[in-house]
Amino acid sequence: MQHKITVPPIFEHPKYWAECYGTAPFLPTSRAEMDELGWDSCDIIIVTGDAYVDHPSFGMAVVGRLLEAQGFRVGIIDQPDWHSKDAFMALGQPNLFFGITAGNMDSMINRYTADRKLRHDDAYTPNNEGGKRPDRAVLVYSQRCREAYKETPIVLGGIEASLRRVAHYDYWSDKVRRSVLLDAKGDILLFGNAERALVEVAHRIAAGEDVKAMTNIRGTAVVLPEAPTNYKLIDSSRIEKPGKAFVAPNPYEYQTDCDSKASAQSEPQQVEPQPIVVRPSRHDAETTAVRLPPFEKLHNDRILYAHASRVLHLETNPYSGRALIQRHGDRELWVNQAPIPLTTEEMDHVFGLPFARVPHPKYGKAKIPAYDMIKTSINIMRGCFGGCSFCSITEHEGRIIQNRSKESILSEIEDIRDKVPGFTGVISDLGGPTANMYRLGCMDEKAEINCRRPSCVFPDICKKLNTDHKHTIDLYREARKVDGVKKVMVASGVRYDLAIESPEYVKELVTHHVGGYLKIAPEHTEKSPLDLMMKPGMGTYDKFKAMFEKYSAEAGKKQYLIPYFISAHPGTTDEDMLNLALWLKRNDFQCDQVQNFYPSPMCNATSMYYSETNPLKRVKYKKREEVAVPKGDRQRRLHKALLRYHDPANWKLIREALVAMGKRHLIGDKPSCLVPAEDRNEQTPAQRRKSGRHGANRFATKHSSNQPHHKQGQHGQRTDNKANDSGGKTKVKRGKGSNNQANNGSNPGHAKSQRRGQGKGRPNAR
Repeated sequence: MQHKITVPPIFEHPKYWAECYGTAPFLPTSRAEMDELGWDSCDIIIVTGDAYVDHPSFGMAVVGRLLEAQGFRVGIIDQPDWHSKDAFMALGQPNLFFGITAGNMDSMINRYTADRKLRHDDAYTPNNEGGKRPDRAVLVYSQRCREAYKETPIVLGGIEASLRRVAHYDYWSDKVRRSVLLDAKGDILLFGNAERALVEVAHRIAAGEDVKAMTNIRGTAVVLPEAPTNYKLIDSSRIEKPGKAFVAPNPYEYQTDCDSKASAQSEPQQVEPQPIVVRPSRHDAETTAVRLPPFEKLHNDRILYAHASRVLHLETNPYSGRALIQRHGDRELWVNQAPIPLTTEEMDHVFGLPFARVPHPKYGKAKIPAYDMIKTSINIMRGCFGGCSFCSITEHEGRIIQNRSKESILSEIEDIRDKVPGFTGVISDLGGPTANMYRLGCMDEKAEINCRRPSCVFPDICKKLNTDHKHTIDLYREARKVDGVKKVMVASGVRYDLAIESPEYVKELVTHHVGGYLKIAPEHTEKSPLDLMMKPGMGTYDKFKAMFEKYSAEAGKKQYLIPYFISAHPGTTDEDMLNLALWLKRNDFQCDQVQNFYPSPMCNATSMYYSETNPLKRVKYKKREEVAVPKGDRQRRLHKALLRYHDPANWKLIREALVAMGKRHLIGDKPSCLVPAEDRNEQTPAQRRKSGRHGANRFATKHSSNQPHHKQGQHGQRTDNKANDSGGKTKVKRGKGSNNQANNGSNPGHAKSQRRGQGKGRPNAR
């Protein structure tokens, strides 16, 4: 049996000698700023692909301020010209190491659309200017730092490094690539929100230890010449043999007796078929590691890749998950166990650091859209136990929620009031990866330590999960009382499957924290894609909608829900998308600017996309569960077009598809038809878009990120009572006369920068 691990708090390390220099108003980005601070050199230099914004939602600021609080002199090289080493020498040679990050988004997702087309903007750059960071920024920045100062250690971190820490499928090259640590030739890689590992690495290097000897730090990956001798290695095929025949009733086989045999026996015996048990290994996680298939085999074997991805996801529990080892050529990639989650005291320490809360003054009056989006929003927690297959938050931040104290959050509201220029009294969001997981978690410590489920809410809400929203309700009420605050919005994705467990929370949310529209994410209406997304059916959506409308009416407010949907997700057929389009038309919804599924690194859905196999079930070569994946340009365009069935530009493509599907009866002028029999060009483009004076019903949203036996409705719709929030990018408008749904007009970028393929989202990942 595993046990909880106690580690020293990150704020109890002895301070480095340079603490005598005190706190800088901004971390220096030039020699002149260093001179003003009286520094002759920097101890640590952070190289980042984002503009430097001294705000706790920007990774370089959190990392820099945290290291500063440890006594180190930290400099920032932001968005350097990567065409030569010169810009990387601007602050001189760091005494300890370079910290390399692509920024708050993977640089490839930041630069390219889901259709692999070039973006011409960048929300993390002054004036939204595109092209200020290279493709695969971690690799390029590391190379330039090595050219500048060959012997200086290089520490990789941030979302790009974190989600590419092992051999991974890369959508843009359409192949499996090596771990970014090997390609970047870095010395050590930190994954997740890496405060704990970062502080330890910094102090150990400062104490004179060789970074190459730091092979045992949780939350890090290193390259070794050979496997460690003090670990017993278990081949991944011993955990789940890829060739073994297997039948399971559920989308994900998980352990049901994870706390103890006694408690399992005390439960009443169920007659219905039970999920297959995947028990925690009897091997001690502190002395055993799992060997993943080598990169060279994954490079040519899609089924083996799906197996490796599944095993990786099974080993993410920070208490019982084991270290991983993967051969790359003649070297071994060693991935240590996941980091121990931060305590509330540590979270308060991190978010209480002396942030200026504004961009660096050198940008002048230039606008940085990502900052404008989140400057008055607050992260109240980290992590997500939703486990949506298209989302990478769980793989990055973990499944265990890390909470701030109410006092820390209220203090930050006051800080925003006092520091943010032009503050109008509106807090744009209290949330994080989701709006309502604050202080929720497992009620059984033994279960939490040993659990290997990827989600606490799919296929059902776990009976051991605390769903009491009392802490969130209390936080909302206290936040509204802060002097100078007129309105507190909630813009993060609401997990409405959790929300309906607490009607009091829904009433509080709807009465006080919705600005006319609330964004929620059913993602689809059809059973097959929903199962693969690990999302619920529409029953929970309908239940939440009824509660939303009831409490809106009681508050005397006219408010709407806006649903989000994903197009071209693995497992989605043309028929599934057609049924979704018909649902949209029946409910008078019109989606605009739809973004197809984006295969971001490490997601389960990305494994589905590449392998065309379901990694949520045990993977096998024979009789495996194949997944239909919309990959061709024409099919992906069709799925997009069906979500925009109302746009005349899509009618020709939709008509051709309907004829091919034998659905000619959906072409015509009847109310039941999806598209007219012939193009209608009577309206101007502005009228069709409902822009200008026709735009009263038009508004924009952005996308965010469960049951063994469920009822099935018309066209295979899921009607069970489970649901969740998500990602992607959509504009939705509500047709006249609809009494259905709409958007929470607050912070379109809040919440999930890495969710659903990292659409342009909240910059909260490090």
